[in-house]
Amino acid sequence: MRLLLDTHIFLWYLAGDAALRAETRDRLRDPVNQVFLSPVSLWEALVKNQLGKLPLPDEPGLYLCRQRVRHGISSLDLDEASVRQLVSLPRLHRDPFDRLLICQALCHGMTLVTVDELIRAYPVETIGF
Repeated sequence: MRLLLDTHIFLWYLAGDAALRAETRDRLRDPVNQVFLSPVSLWEALVKNQLGKLPLPDEPGLYLCRQRVRHGISSLDLDEASVRQLVSLPRLHRDPFDRLLICQALCHGMTLVTVDELIRAYPVETIGF
């Protein structure tokens, strides 16, 4: 299974947060699955850090990238095909970061790992609930 992490899932995974279901954590650790993080999530986390909403233990950009690599999570490039998908995406969700992640998941045939209920209204496969 090809899994694309929503930003909060990545951060919960790093922190060992109890909000991340054990079943979801197991899927992220299963070597059969390919786990990806979008630069969109890095962008979102950096913005929240700069706004003081997301404290991080080290220089944010380096910390997040190091943790991604440390946990064996691949980076998924943000490509033009995914961005073009925004035009046909229904306006059910206002968060631009989540909308881009939905587009990437749709374009690349991935399962989006999230607990955001608004995302479930889109025709994208999700897990994490």
